[in-house]
Amino acid sequence: MTRVVRSAAAVAIVLALVAGVAMIAYARWMAPAAGGDASLAEDRDEEALARYLDAEARFDRFAAAKQLFADDYSHVMANELFVLHRLRRFDEAIDAAQRAPEQALPHFWAGCAFFEKALAEEKPDPRLGWLTRAEEEFRRAVEAAPGDWDTKYDFELVSKLAAELRKRPETPPNQLMQLLRPQPKPGAKPVKRVG
Repeated sequence: MTRVVRSAAAVAIVLALVAGVAMIAYARWMAPAAGGDASLAEDRDEEALARYLDAEARFDRFAAAKQLFADDYSHVMANELFVLHRLRRFDEAIDAAQRAPEQALPHFWAGCAFFEKALAEEKPDPRLGWLTRAEEEFRRAVEAAPGDWDTKYDFELVSKLAAELRKRPETPPNQLMQLLRPQPKPGAKPVKRVG
């Protein structure tokens, strides 16, 4: 019996050692993501982006890691998309969204990027094109997360703006958001506000 107990104890020690080494190796492998989180918390966006890109490259080198550690990969991609949007690198955000997993909300971030591109566009046809793409991405974001009311709101806002812009495509970029305000009917009396 003593021999069995010693063998079991030896096996348990070896398993604990292997598990500890694996945890330390994974923590070192995920160090760029942790560094990106720390940089993001301190509003050092460029540094955070560089670290998230490094973490993404590590996942790209070991494709199986994307499935094994799907939550961590989604975290890296979601933060990368957030930082790209905050840095106003909309084309890069759109590209990153195409390779991001659904958990990282890629359609939401792509929709935001297309919307920003539409707001900055001077020419009517490309502006409507960007807005239409934003509308499509937000629709897909709502399909992916039907309970997310913020995404639903963004989808409805962009859809209404796109519909109004189709009616009045020559609206200048600085007046786009005014298309969302209800316009009084010709000849109607203004509403008297009280209080």
